Amino acid sequence: MQDVVTRVSLLRRPRILSRAARLGAANYCRQRDLRRILGYGTLPKPAAAVMRLLDMEGALNAARTAGEAGYSLIRHVDVLIALAGEAACLRAAGRPGDAKTAARADRRSSAAEGTAPCP
Repeated sequence: MQDVVTRVSLLRRPRILSRAARLGAANYCRQRDLRRILGYGTLPKPAAAVMRLLDMEGALNAARTAGEAGYSLIRHVDVLIALAGEAACLRAAGRPGDAKTAARADRRSSAAEGTAPCP
């Protein structure tokens, strides 16, 4: 069985979806975005969130490839952004130096927006 970060890195999606997710992940805020995607309540730990997001993304990708009328490109990109953000959170937690860098970047982006930093 593969770990969750490896599963995320092995995803192969059209270039435009991947690029939109990468660009959106720069502004990802776990408190705001993950709560909106997964629903309200307590937020799961990053590994559990990644597993739920992978399941959601798999269903969205199946709908995309099948050409279903109910497929939402915006929802798919939102889930991919959250997936990229949570995977980055997992990677940062695995390496203490990266967690500090991620926290600094989060504070910088929050200061630019005039909001409190998102953990």
